[in-house]
Amino acid sequence: MPVTLLPHRSRSRPLPGLFLILGLVALTFFTDRLTASEPAADPDAIGSGTLMLQGKGVATAMPAMRLGTDMDVTVTGQIARVRVTQAFRNTGTQWMEATYLYPLPEEGAVDSLKMVVGQRVIIGHIKRREEARHLYEKARDEGKKAGLVGSERPNLFRNSIANVGPNETVMISIEYQTPVRLLGGEFALRLPLVVGPRYVTASTPVADAQAITAPLAHPALKKKLNPVSITVHLAPGFVPANLISPYHRIAVEAEGDQARTIRLAEGEVPADRDFELRWRSASADPTVGLFRQQLDGDAYLMASITPPALERAPASPPREMVFVIDNSGSMGGSSMDAAKQSLLYALGTLRPQDRFNIIRFDDSMTRLFDDGVPATAEQIALAKRFTEGLEAGGGTEMLPALQSALMDHHPDDTGRVRQILFLTDGDISNEKDMMAAIAAKAGRSRIFMIGIGSTPNQYLMRRMAEAGRGSFANVGSGDEVAVKMTALLDRLAAPVVHDLRVSADRASLDLTPRQLPDLYAGEPLVLLGKGKALSGTLTVSGMIGDRPWTRKVDLSDATESPAVARLWASRRIADVEAARSAGETDDATADEAVAQLGLAYGIVTTQTSLVAIDETPARTDGATLTREELPLLLPAGWDFDVLFGGQAAGTARTGDMQPADQAEAMDLPQTATGYMALVVQGAVLLLAGLAGLALLCREQRKELRA
Repeated sequence: MPVTLLPHRSRSRPLPGLFLILGLVALTFFTDRLTASEPAADPDAIGSGTLMLQGKGVATAMPAMRLGTDMDVTVTGQIARVRVTQAFRNTGTQWMEATYLYPLPEEGAVDSLKMVVGQRVIIGHIKRREEARHLYEKARDEGKKAGLVGSERPNLFRNSIANVGPNETVMISIEYQTPVRLLGGEFALRLPLVVGPRYVTASTPVADAQAITAPLAHPALKKKLNPVSITVHLAPGFVPANLISPYHRIAVEAEGDQARTIRLAEGEVPADRDFELRWRSASADPTVGLFRQQLDGDAYLMASITPPALERAPASPPREMVFVIDNSGSMGGSSMDAAKQSLLYALGTLRPQDRFNIIRFDDSMTRLFDDGVPATAEQIALAKRFTEGLEAGGGTEMLPALQSALMDHHPDDTGRVRQILFLTDGDISNEKDMMAAIAAKAGRSRIFMIGIGSTPNQYLMRRMAEAGRGSFANVGSGDEVAVKMTALLDRLAAPVVHDLRVSADRASLDLTPRQLPDLYAGEPLVLLGKGKALSGTLTVSGMIGDRPWTRKVDLSDATESPAVARLWASRRIADVEAARSAGETDDATADEAVAQLGLAYGIVTTQTSLVAIDETPARTDGATLTREELPLLLPAGWDFDVLFGGQAAGTARTGDMQPADQAEAMDLPQTATGYMALVVQGAVLLLAGLAGLALLCREQRKELRA
């Protein structure tokens, strides 16, 4: 090809060409950022960590399908039965299919589905996951109303409803039970109301990433979207005292001496934070709770036994404390402030004989020191300055931080207790990877989880603490830092109840958890058992520090409860998942065990779903069905601009709906990435370069003709 050399003077104007090059580079970089998550050789792999929002991304307009939620809760003793009724109202002119991502308590077990259409009530049936999905899709395609409840995570469910006609309302009612947590003499019932956006790591398959994410509502829609009302009927078996709800205003009404009815003072509120109710006994703190159920020839037991506190606790040994703090984009706003305050508080409790280190992470990671350092005044002052300078931004790559924290350079140091304190909201997608890392590398380390913010991932908090032989707590706001951190650090300093053993003299019980945990001050041992009969004495023994401890309980004193069998099954499923994470069983065996438990006890699991179908076709042939993924509210305290880089204006509107068979996922860049600025800058540079190049070419032609 002939090459034309331009006269020297024509190369003395490089600016347009430079603009062209810069524009191409900028657009190439932007394209790379958008396509970084596309699969390469592995069709199920995501190329880089990203926050994925399913459907239309950020919703800036009200959806056609409106949703209202009512929760009716009955607490009997230490077990709560919850009925969640969701009304789906189609305000549009098209037939609709809607799906909604819904959170549940980490130990909740959904066992009932009812769909109300006009005057008809359709009962749901438990099926294997794939069979239920097939039945639902077949009914949907035939124009029948259908409801489907499936589990995406143990604490994350998806409700789907098909063929809701224009101006029609269809109600879906699910029921589940969950145990009430007892800690330090205080009972707590926590009901999650919204799913925080999950950070999707490179190891998460695309299909799974789509299943655990949903569109996010722009903050401007908060007051109009997804209202929830809550009523709690509290019958704890004693006179309750000190009833508080730290995140909502409540109204309390007495129902006799021991029962109370609690409602939201405002009637209904936005579903943007967890609801929590706490209470104590007006008399002595209970130390034993026994509940039983007879079902299909088997007897089930739930026993909650709290060891006594030592009258004079011995001095705690020297500690090696590793603090891990999440400063990713999802922590922006009040969550970051609460996490920093919590860490600063914990640093102030270190003693001269302790050693410590700090690891901070987003989509990168920093270790403050190469190894733990003595807790001198100078080192603590340096750590406090480091903590105060942290800002939220970037993705949530938690696994490398956990692996770094588990690195123990002194595994044989038996004279020092090694404790890891994790401060995070836990909104990640790769929980299984975290459990596997703990199972493989925990060694002598104990892991304590501090769930930060209004909607922490409670399942992750509990499972990491259990796998790491530690405990967990929640810090919902800066106002709770001193109280919650004091209680947690006191538990860490007290002697651990260890070497636990359980026996029954006249009953053979299949007990869960199979691996009994260590207990910290004020924490009960919660046992669930299955046997042919419940009689005789249950004996629990162990060591509190270096002293033996034993408690005997009479099984005939157990109170009847209709929820114990399913709670046992749910907890047995947790045992199966723990064995999977530890590599003690393969995926196929674990999946089948979970499926069998789900089918036998009628509960929704990762392998079973509830499906309800109205056999009367409603949508006529030829009428289009439009699918809409209902948006979730941003959890209270989250900073929208930090999470999305202030670029929500460029996203599509949820009101622009799509046919049901064309729904697809949208990959957003990592949090706090100014991707719209990149494309604008690239386009401007490219246009300037093209204009300059055209000018150069015109000048060249003039010179050649001359």
